[in-house]
Amino acid sequence: MFRWNRLTELACLSLLLIVFGSAGSLSAEEIDFDKQIRPLLQNKCHECHGPETQEAGLRLDLKTFAFDGGDSGTVIVPGKSAESKLIKLISGEDPEVKMPPEEDLSEDEIELLKKWIDAGADWPDDPETANKIASDHWSFQPMKRPPIPEVPEQWKNSIRNPIDAFVLAKLAERGIEPSPEADRATLIRRLSLDLLGLLPSPQEVDEFVSDQSPDAYEKLVERLLASPHFGERWGRHWLDLARYADSDGYEKDNIRPHAWRWRDWVIDSFNRDQPFDQFTIEQLAGDMLPGATLQQKIATGFHRNTLTNTEGGVDQEEYRVKATVDRVSTTGAVWLGLTVGCAECHSHKYDPLSQREFYQMFAYFNSVDEVNIPAPTE
Repeated sequence: MFRWNRLTELACLSLLLIVFGSAGSLSAEEIDFDKQIRPLLQNKCHECHGPETQEAGLRLDLKTFAFDGGDSGTVIVPGKSAESKLIKLISGEDPEVKMPPEEDLSEDEIELLKKWIDAGADWPDDPETANKIASDHWSFQPMKRPPIPEVPEQWKNSIRNPIDAFVLAKLAERGIEPSPEADRATLIRRLSLDLLGLLPSPQEVDEFVSDQSPDAYEKLVERLLASPHFGERWGRHWLDLARYADSDGYEKDNIRPHAWRWRDWVIDSFNRDQPFDQFTIEQLAGDMLPGATLQQKIATGFHRNTLTNTEGGVDQEEYRVKATVDRVSTTGAVWLGLTVGCAECHSHKYDPLSQREFYQMFAYFNSVDEVNIPAPTE
């Protein structure tokens, strides 16, 4: 007669482990990332740390982002599960910060992740996602020149540049007839307001109306572009973006007697048609260029447009930090087109920007000293 005893029980258990295995018994060589680790991360982690949401700046669906870590730093240390924050969080070492927050991982799942990390955290590159842009939003996609649309045959003679084709195609789509060409008095009025923000003089209108040369309009455009008022008209948009002001703000709101020097630099840059890359470099770091000219140093006045609190008794360090945060946020908004300021307090909910990245950029501006320099006008 077969008798069930403790020895028999142990033998059966050993047989089951041999046949079916367990996370605890797997060797490093037996761990298959795509079959065991990726599904585990997808099921237990991606809701909060996946492509749609990255709580605490941590994303665990792509290799690059996973190894970069989150706001608090690296979470996976290959070869060292005991030093990996991921293991500490899922193991419950800190009862106040347990991950996942709603559902515990089993002991086998935790052991599987430990063994995977100790074995080197092998994570094969996925050719479909290795170079994936962090956000699918249209603003992060590479720019592509669209094909020029077809327009009705009777309107093709109206096309003078590719933009006309887009306008006419949209009109045709909506069943709208294009308006007749404006008369010359209207054209010079529109163009002057657009390029200079000023109405043309009666004499300028008469000259353009009476100019019967085939390139009369082109000559008018060139003349308006050469006007010093062009930089004043279009430079003011940049002044707004750069929060330009002639006074300090806050309670005292003291006058900034030399702020106009940077304002005039911007206007002159527009009038000189300065290439945008140079326009950018000189404002962000003109003083660091080899043999920097006085004008290149003045260009960095972009950074001096922060609010300045000169009220008695204020904590100057507090307002220095506020100015540094402002420089980070403004630089991000102006040159990246991102609401970087959100990440001052938390990883961005919509843009692929973590709080850690915000303070990495903050560290760059935090080393800046405000220094007044002699800037004679002649």
